[in-house]
Parts: sequence; C-alpha cells; structure tokens
Amino acid sequence: MTVFYFTSTGNCLAVAKKLDGNLVSIPQAIDTQGLHFQDDSIGLVFPIYGFGWPKMVQKFLQKATWEADYSFAIGTYGNLPGAAMMNLQNFVKNHGQRFDYAASLLMVDNYLPGFDMNAQVAKLPEKRVDEHLAQIMADIQNRRKQNATAGLGWKAVTALMKPAAGLILNGKQARQYTVDENCIRCRVCAKVCPAGNITVSEKVVFAEQCEGCLGCVHLCPQNAIHMRHEKSAARWRNPEVSLNELIAANNRQKEAGK
Repeated sequence: MTVFYFTSTGNCLAVAKKLDGNLVSIPQAIDTQGLHFQDDSIGLVFPIYGFGWPKMVQKFLQKATWEADYSFAIGTYGNLPGAAMMNLQNFVKNHGQRFDYAASLLMVDNYLPGFDMNAQVAKLPEKRVDEHLAQIMADIQNRRKQNATAGLGWKAVTALMKPAAGLILNGKQARQYTVDENCIRCRVCAKVCPAGNITVSEKVVFAEQCEGCLGCVHLCPQNAIHMRHEKSAARWRNPEVSLNELIAANNRQKEAGK
C-alpha cells in the first residue's frame, strides 16, 4: 500500500501512519518528475479546507497518475466537510484517475480565528476519532467501494464557498501573521512550512505561496507567531506525531542545506 499525505499540525500524518503503508509526503514529492505510481492499493490523506482541499494537493492530483487495484481518499476536517469528498472523486475522475472509496474524518480544527484550541481539545472525546477511523480502516482493508455523496444544500453551500475560499487561500494568507519578540529565529517555522514560504535571517519573512495550513503558527516552539483575531494563544500538534516527523514531511529547504 502507498499512502500520499499532506499534513500541517499532524492530524493527517497520524491517520496515514495507522494505515501502515509506504508513506509519501506530497510536499516532498510534488517537484518530482514523472509522478507515476503503481501498487496494489493507493490512498490519499489530506485536510479539508473551506469545503475543498489544499492547493498543493490539487496540484499533485493534476500531475500524478497511478495504477492500483484499489484506491481510496480520506479527508480530515474539524467543523464541516461540505461536498469535498464527492467533489474530489469527481475531480480525479476528470483527470483520468479514480478513488474507489472516499470518507471524511472529524478531528481537531486548527483554524485559530474560528476556534479556541482548548475548547477543540476538550471536545475530542465526543468526536470519537479512533472509533470512526477504525471503521474507515476496516472498509479499506475489505476494499469496500463508496462514492461520497452530499445533499443539494451542501452542494450549493460548497459551490458558494469556492470563490470565497479562492480569495482567502490565495497564497497571501501570511500577510495576516505577526511575529512577536519571543522569536529566537530557530527556523522551525521555515522547516515545517510545506510550501517553502518562509525564510529566516534577521527576522522571519513570509513570501506569497502560503498554503494556509497554519503549521508555522501552531508549531513555533516559542509561540511567537500569531494570527489576527485568533481565539486563544493555545496551539495544537497531534500528540501521535512528533515535531521532527513534521519537519521531515514538510521541509522544502533541505536541498539548500538550510
């Protein structure tokens, strides 16, 4: 089994690890020539952003081709999934590929302007993440086929959200980030950025290829990076994933020896 994943604060990597396959980080693979893969089973684990998926995941799906007897996709979300999974299956079908099975998994939402992280963590037990993931894993093991569906209301809301999401997730999201005096220029923010959007010298500098994943904000060891209107200073990293694992998954600056 080969599992492609995109992760920021660890939720998707935690899921991908439990699938026990050959894990391929999309940020590490995205610039590879000839993105063609072959395995008995191929999967994708990604976060749902604004009822859609990250720009880099879309770019990967546009470039990659795969051959597999069975393929699946899991979208993690923290609030509402909309019609994301249905749209994803249709998207890859239009690019000559398929996902035989698609499911969404409710986890922690890390969007700080919308959610207090302490409250999100407190709600984790009622989300029954392990129980729902176990069912998804059983479906995959049994090679169940499942087309994601969405009601007319969710289809409409998702369609209405798409232009707004495009305006928000436009690469310029980091303009709303601030870095306070607690910054020690450790460069963790640059290392966990899947877009390679951050450089650190005398200060932290954000370019305009931001994925909006908030990894830099949540994973700063000094809690020095902030968003406008964030609900709390609390931060999130999935406890089943280490900071070093996230750096290994997302660091785009290794080639330069940084």
